[in-house]
Amino acid sequence: MLRPEQRSKLDDTNDTDFYDSPRFVTHVDEGFINRLKDLYREQLEPNSRILDLMSSWVSHLPDEMKFAHLEGHGMNASELAKNTRLDHYFVQNLNKNPKLPLNDADFDAVLNTVSVQYLQYPEAIFSEIHRILKPNGIAIVSFSNRMFYQKAIAAWRDGTDTSRVELVKQYFQSVDGFSKPEVVMRQMPQPSFWQMLGIVGGDPFYAVMARKL
Repeated sequence: MLRPEQRSKLDDTNDTDFYDSPRFVTHVDEGFINRLKDLYREQLEPNSRILDLMSSWVSHLPDEMKFAHLEGHGMNASELAKNTRLDHYFVQNLNKNPKLPLNDADFDAVLNTVSVQYLQYPEAIFSEIHRILKPNGIAIVSFSNRMFYQKAIAAWRDGTDTSRVELVKQYFQSVDGFSKPEVVMRQMPQPSFWQMLGIVGGDPFYAVMARKL
């Protein structure tokens, strides 16, 4: 699906080294987070099993929702240890090893927030997402226009917001057994509109989601 040059990164050093030091920062603004929480309220079931893939020290799940198990994955143990919503977590470089150490059909939902742009072999990861989901389980991939530019793959880095939405849809479509991807988006107003109303634009919000058939 992606040519070798589209998988390349400006910084091709080991991702493990890049994420070795924790970054206790928020990667998107409050408006994005609130829209994501609303989407989770609509799509996730209480007391279900959730995998937060490529997670961090911040949880974007609604505070009032309780889950049977919340598994976390990331690249920095210190960040994951700060995420109090996680029941368990593991550290793994998915660009080196895409095989998830998780059982087949064990999760009701897999979430990926503002991290899909770093996957060099997304076909393998989305195949794994499909494997670990229960039938009718949902995968929700959300993103904005922010990134660690040097670590995003060229196909993402050189694209537009529209092409990135299409790219994530293709990731789902590369795996047999997902439903037709659905897109939720809220783009920023045009600058002239901000100026007219005196409003400062926030992060655009995009989410692509599909269910295991």
